[in-house]
Amino acid sequence: MPLVSMKEMLEKGKENGYAVGQFNVNNLEYAQAILQAAEKEQSPVILGVSEGAGRYMGGFNVVVAMVEALIEAYKITVPVAIHLDHGSSFKTCAEAIHAGFTSVMIDASAEPLEDNIALTKKVVELAHIHGVSVEAELGRVGGQEDDLIVDDAEQAYAIPSECERLVKETNVDCFAPALGSVHGPYKGEPNLGFDRMEEVMNLTNVPLVLHGGTGIPTKDIQRAISLGTAKINVNTENQIKQAEAVRKVLEEQPEQYDPRKYLGPGREAIEETVIGKMREFGSSNKA
Repeated sequence: MPLVSMKEMLEKGKENGYAVGQFNVNNLEYAQAILQAAEKEQSPVILGVSEGAGRYMGGFNVVVAMVEALIEAYKITVPVAIHLDHGSSFKTCAEAIHAGFTSVMIDASAEPLEDNIALTKKVVELAHIHGVSVEAELGRVGGQEDDLIVDDAEQAYAIPSECERLVKETNVDCFAPALGSVHGPYKGEPNLGFDRMEEVMNLTNVPLVLHGGTGIPTKDIQRAISLGTAKINVNTENQIKQAEAVRKVLEEQPEQYDPRKYLGPGREAIEETVIGKMREFGSSNKA
C-alpha cells in the first residue's frame, strides 16, 4: 500500500473514539518493528522522524526509500504515514515534503503567536499542494526529545483562545496543544490539563495530538481520546525496551559480537511495545 497522509486516519480516529500512534523511527530496526506490528494488528500507523534521526539515517530521502522498500518487502496492507516530527523551519518541512514525507509538523511554538501563525500558514500552503498533512503546536511540551529541550513550566499549557486562532487561520490538519505532557520519562505523575483539552477541542474541532505518550496512565490516555485526541506520540518507551533487550543479550553473552544477535531481540521488544500501545489506543483492527 502506498504511503498516505495522516488526515484521513486521524479524522476517522476522532470520529470513532480511538487514536493512531506515532512511533518514532530511529534506525532500520525501528522501521521494521513498527511496520510489522501495524500489519499484525491491522492498525493504521504513523512513522515519526525527527530532524536528528533523519540526519542519523542519512537524510530524508534515505528514510523514505527504506520505508517504501520495507512496505513492499513485508507486503504491508495498512495505512502508513511518514511524518516529520518537530520540524524547526519552513526549509526543513519543504525538504521532507519533497523527499516523499506524507505529513509534517511545523513546530514554531517557541515563537510569538503571530510568527507561529505566519510560518505554519506558509507550511500548510506548500504541504496541501502536495497532498501532505500538517501538524502545528502551541505552548511547549516539556522535557527533551532529540534536539528539543523545554523546562519552562509556564509554557506547559496552551491558551485555548490562541489555539482557536492558530487552527482557524492556518487550516492545519491536526493540532498539538501543550497540556502538561512531557518528552522523555516523567518526573512524578503526569498532570494533563483535561478541562483545557476539552475547551481546545470544542474551539478548534480538529484531531488533537498528545506528545510525550510514554508513561501516561491508560485511564488518562482513554480520557484524552474521549476529548478528541486522535494521535499519540511514543518514542521513549520503545527506546527503553529496546535498550533493555540489547543489554540482556550482551550481559548473558558477553562474547557476542554479531549485531543481528543482539539487535534482533531489541527489534522484537519494540514490536511488542508498539502492539501494546496500538491496543491501548484502540487502533487495532481499524485499518
